[in-house]
Amino acid sequence: MKTPTVVHLPSLVPSSCLVFALTCIAFAHQAPHKFLQCVQSHNSESTSQVIYSKNNSSYLSNLLFSIQNIRFVSPSMPKPAFIVIPFTESQIQAAVLCSKASGLQVRIRCGGHDYEGLSYSSHVPFVIIDLRNLRSIRIDAQKRAAWVEGGVLLGNLSYQIAKSSGNLAYPNGLCPTVGVGGHFSGGGYGTLLRKYGLAADNVLDARIISANGEILDRKSMGEDLFWAIRGGGAASFGVVTAWKIRLIQVPDIVTVFTVNRTLEQNATDLVHRWQYVADKFDRDLFVRILVTRVNSSDHKGKTTVQAAFNSVFLGKIDRLLPLMQESFPELGLVKEDCMEKRWIEAVLYFSDLPDGSTLDDLTNRNPNPRLIIRQNQILSRSPSPNMAWKGCGNSLMKMKQLMLS
Repeated sequence: MKTPTVVHLPSLVPSSCLVFALTCIAFAHQAPHKFLQCVQSHNSESTSQVIYSKNNSSYLSNLLFSIQNIRFVSPSMPKPAFIVIPFTESQIQAAVLCSKASGLQVRIRCGGHDYEGLSYSSHVPFVIIDLRNLRSIRIDAQKRAAWVEGGVLLGNLSYQIAKSSGNLAYPNGLCPTVGVGGHFSGGGYGTLLRKYGLAADNVLDARIISANGEILDRKSMGEDLFWAIRGGGAASFGVVTAWKIRLIQVPDIVTVFTVNRTLEQNATDLVHRWQYVADKFDRDLFVRILVTRVNSSDHKGKTTVQAAFNSVFLGKIDRLLPLMQESFPELGLVKEDCMEKRWIEAVLYFSDLPDGSTLDDLTNRNPNPRLIIRQNQILSRSPSPNMAWKGCGNSLMKMKQLMLS
C-alpha cells in the first residue's frame, strides 16, 4: 500500500501569511500610482485641485470636512487612498473608471450624514468622491420643476426655492445640512410626506454615471434603474450628478406648534393615543413626536420624560384648531400654542438650528456642533401597547442621551 502524504498545515501558515502580506504591500504601493496615471490619461484637466492623496497637506481637512458623525473621527478609522472633489462630470467619469481599473472601491459623499459612515469609510482600499462642488440649482417656477446637482444640501435647496417663489416647496427632510444625494436616494422623509409623499416620489429625472463611466438619464438608464435609485441607495448603482425634481405648491401662511407633555402630564397615554389617530389626520396636517429626558419642573434636581408633539399645518390657525379638536382633543391644543409663518420660516422652525438663527443660516454647511450619533429604526405595523411606551419611558430615565422620534 502506498504511504499517504501527510501535510502539516501549521507549517504552511507562516509562508501563506507572508505571501498575503507581501501581496497587500505591493497592492498598497501600486494602486495609488496606477490610479493617478489612469486619471491623468483620461482627463486632460489639471488634477491638482481635484485629487488629494495622503501626502497632500489638505488631505485631512478635506476628509473631515463633511463628516457629521464624529463617531467615525479616530486615528483607527480606515482612510481613503484618495479624495476626489470634482467640479465636472468628466472628472467623476475618470475617477470611477480609474478606481475600477486600480481595484479601489468608490465611496460617494454629499452631506456626510450617514449614520454608519458608509460614504467615507471602508474596510478595503477605497477612494472618496466628494460632490460638494456640484451645487448648482436651476429652478423653473412656471413649470414647478428644478434641476439640483448632487452636492446640494437640503437647507440651501429650500432657501433657493423660497427665493424663487414663496408658494413653492419640495417635500424633503428637516436637517439643513443633509445632502440631496443620500436623502433622495434613500427615500427622504419630511413634513410634507402625508400630502405629497417622500422626496423620492417627487424626483422626475436624474443624471447618473455608471460603473462603466456612461452618463445616463431616465430614458437611457431605464425605468428599473430609475426606480432603484429613488429609495434603494443610488451609490449602489453609480454616481448621481443631478436630480430633476417636482416642486409642490404651499399656501402663503402655514401654522406650526410644539406642545410638550411630561410623564406627570399624561405623556404616555397621549403617545399611545397618537398612534391611533395620526394616520387619520387631515392630509394638510403633520404631527411627529420627539421623546427625550428633561429636568423636572415639579421636582427640583430630578428628571422626567417629555414628549414633544411637533407639527406643521398647511393652513391658518382658525382652520387647524377645529381639526385638532375633532381628531386629537386629548392633546388640548389651544391658539396660544400655535404660530403662523411663511413656509420657509416653518422650514427654519423645524431645522433644529439654534434660537435666533436666520433664514440665511439654512445655507450654512456646518452650523451646529458635530455629534456622536447612532440610530436604530423600527417599523411597526400595529400600535404598540401602553405598557411598551411606559417601558420606553423607564429606559429613557436611565440613559444619558437618547431621543425617540
